[in-house]
Amino acid sequence: MTNPTLQLYTDAQYASPYAMSVFVALHEKALTFELSTVDLGKSENQKPDFAAKSLTRRVPTLIHEGFALSESSAITEYLDETMPGVALYPRDRQLRARARQVQAWLRSDLMPIRQERSTEVVFYGPSATPLSAAAQCAADKLFAMAEALLAQGEKHLFGEWSIADVDLALMLNRLVLNGDPVPQRLAQYALYQWQRPSVQRWLRLERPPL
Repeated sequence: MTNPTLQLYTDAQYASPYAMSVFVALHEKALTFELSTVDLGKSENQKPDFAAKSLTRRVPTLIHEGFALSESSAITEYLDETMPGVALYPRDRQLRARARQVQAWLRSDLMPIRQERSTEVVFYGPSATPLSAAAQCAADKLFAMAEALLAQGEKHLFGEWSIADVDLALMLNRLVLNGDPVPQRLAQYALYQWQRPSVQRWLRLERPPL
């Protein structure tokens, strides 16, 4: 079967966790796509050409045969419902809802971690600044959620891999790769997810200097 025409817009630094999530999803589905970048530092996302493609003027934005969609979890749900290949979400209805809950929570909460351990820590190098009390509190909440969902001895949240594993691993790796204290079981989980071939493809992209 010929793959449909797909184009993915990401940030020029390849540092967006949300662009990474969609990039991984496309590779998991074994889909051919064109990768384009938008320099957010130069506000290229606000220029008329990109604004005409993306309703929210954000990355990632996926274009599929003229249909443009932004917001990463909306894109991965669309891909899972539209494209064959590896399932991105659990088939069980309640587990699928839980995976979506994890994604939504990671995107809307834990702001102190996202501010103090930006993805520059993950893709460019660690920060020497200790976590603030607010960030440590957010980290403790992150650990409690992950411990509750990840069963003992399991390598994935829901028995089999899902895109929520990538999103959770990235949030944990903001801390793990910076050398911040993380429970051993969760650190091992995050680093295991990091070895997935689709994730490694993202990590190997050539990034411009900061």
